[in-house]
Parts: sequence; C-alpha cells; structure tokens
Amino acid sequence: MSEQRKIGIIGSGLIGQSWAMLFVSANYNVTIYDININLVNTAYNKIKLELETMEKNGILRGNLSAQNQIELIKGVTKLEEVIENAIFIQECIPEVLAIKQELYDQIDKIISSQTIISSSTSTFLPSILSEKMNHRNQLIISHPVNPPYFVPLVEIVPSEWTEEWVIKKTKTIMEELKQSPVTLSKEIPGFALNRIQYAILNECWHLVNDGVLNVKDVDTVMSEGLGMRYAFLGPLETAHLNADGFVNYTERYSNSMFGVCQQLKPPPKFEGPLVKVIGDQLNTITPLDELQNRRLWRDQSLIKLSQLKKYNNF
Repeated sequence: MSEQRKIGIIGSGLIGQSWAMLFVSANYNVTIYDININLVNTAYNKIKLELETMEKNGILRGNLSAQNQIELIKGVTKLEEVIENAIFIQECIPEVLAIKQELYDQIDKIISSQTIISSSTSTFLPSILSEKMNHRNQLIISHPVNPPYFVPLVEIVPSEWTEEWVIKKTKTIMEELKQSPVTLSKEIPGFALNRIQYAILNECWHLVNDGVLNVKDVDTVMSEGLGMRYAFLGPLETAHLNADGFVNYTERYSNSMFGVCQQLKPPPKFEGPLVKVIGDQLNTITPLDELQNRRLWRDQSLIKLSQLKKYNNF
C-alpha cells in the first residue's frame, strides 16, 4: 500500500462508508477501522454492493472499475493499523463528545506530525475536540452533507490553532474527490450549512404554529419555489439576477426586506404540542414504514440532479 495514498476511516457507519467510496473513486487506498470485525465486514459488503450497483447504473465516480475500487479497501480493528502511514484520517464516529475526545486522546499518542485528523462532525467545534491534544494543530473538520456521494458540499472548519498546511491540504484532497469544499475563515457554531438550515426551519415552524400554512404547503414553498433556484444558484446570486445586479436589488428591496424581518419571531425551541402536530402531518405524507423507500427516492432524485448539474454547468 502506498504510504502517500493511504486514507484512514474511523467508524464503519453510513458516513464512513460514504467517505470510503469517495476516496477510492480518487484512487486512494482506504483502511476502515471499527472495534468490531463484524461491523467492518458489514461496511465492506455494503460498499461493495453500492459500487457494483452504481457501476451497473452508469453513475460510478472515478476512472477505476468497481472491482478495482473495492480492491483499494481493507478493514482493521486496531487503531494503530488505520493510523500508520496514513496521510489523512477521517473520523466518523457517533456525535457524543466524550467518546470523540477519548478517541482523539488515543490518536494523539500514536499519530505522526504529518497526518491530518479530520472530523465529520456537524455538532462540535474543532477547538473543543482538539483543545487537550498535543497534535491539536493537525485537527480540522470536514463536514459532509448526506448523501455525500451525490451532494458534494464539504464544510472545512479549522480552529484558531489549525496550521495553514492542514487547511490547504484538506481542501486539495476534497477537490481531488470532486467534492465542493468551502473553507470557513474561523470556527462558528453550526458552521455555515446548519446556520442557514436552522434559519429556514425556524421560520417554517412559525408559519405552521401561526396557522399560516400547513406542513405540506410550507415544504412546497421550498421544493417547488426557492429550492428550484437554489439547486443551481445560491441566495446571493439569485438576488443578483432578480434585479440589475445585487446593488440594484438592495436599492429596490432593502426597506421592504427590513420591514418583513422586523416581524420575524425569535428562534423557537422545537418542543411542545406542535412537534406532534408537524410529526403527524409528515407521517400522513410519508409514513414511518415508508421512510427508507422515500430516502431511496430522494437519493435517486439527487443522482439525476447531480448528473444534470455536471453536464449543464454555466
């Protein structure tokens, strides 16, 4: 195994599996670690099936066959084996701070000064994860969006002590995977994606709570309205195109925007009777026993959208 091309994946769940498929698509050697060999074998078999299915459907990424990509993957149950000679470690364990910090304490004792430690977390700031580490300058967050194979955004989040070479190398690797990395200049709770997502969810909550729209209609506003544009353009360029440039947009609409925003309510805490109201309406749209089928439909739709975006770039 080439020392310059080894990637370690810590955690064999769905996110770890997705990262493994992304890395082998770019011809990296991938070692998956978990504490239980049965978990490792299950992950390997799921990845094998996924890659073979995508090849059959003509949507496999990279220039290697599914079989050649599968051959780049191996599994281990010793932490030392996943870290040894790796240039990049992607941590994908559950979002429990104590468990993550315990893992990083173990990693800190055996990792070299040239290996990047990257976390998939969407919850914890890099400074919180790394504050007690001797190698804290090597830790960074690479937060993917589900499902990463078809949704390319990766948020790269350094702490104040993350070294510049770690930031640059992480971005280079993500670009090599054909992902779309954005690098935050500093850590901030929620990073970027969740801050925007939470702002949308907050207003959706208020619209339902105030009886303005039901759940289905709120979602339709996004899926058949804003989301149609946002699949190709961000909100800032959308505003830019909706007038004679962004400056003109603000000249036209800043007063009305400010007036509406003055009426927005404080962020709600998602609890109380409305949780069941929204849950019941969503269960009518997609019953709990249909969630997996709906996820498969979502992923198939994202595949088609990603193909359209790939061949329709402006």
